[in-house]
Amino acid sequence: MVGLACLAAPALLLADPARAACSDAATTVEMRECRGEEYEAADAELNAVYGQLKAAASDDVMAQVRTAQRAWIPFRDAACLAEAAPYEGGSIQPLIHVSCLTRLTQRRSEDLRALLPN
Repeated sequence: MVGLACLAAPALLLADPARAACSDAATTVEMRECRGEEYEAADAELNAVYGQLKAAASDDVMAQVRTAQRAWIPFRDAACLAEAAPYEGGSIQPLIHVSCLTRLTQRRSEDLRALLPN
């Protein structure tokens, strides 16, 4: 019975809202998981803002936004690889990489949001 409780405890922690917010992540594995979730949320937000812009902007504006977005994605990916490069081989390297992806994706959402009509 105690064994089952021990096995169930990690699942309960994952369901805890504080856990989802990453406030108690202590290991690099936990931090990477949390940052991965934050990146997924940032990417979803970027897609939502892009969709709002697509619905509101003219075809000419969207053509330019698409061109910029197609250039921005490889820039973001390369910039984050470069930011993480000094940590190559270390357990912190993936955390640095995903944190960069999150930060730049959030900034891009802000940039696209600024293009939305008031």
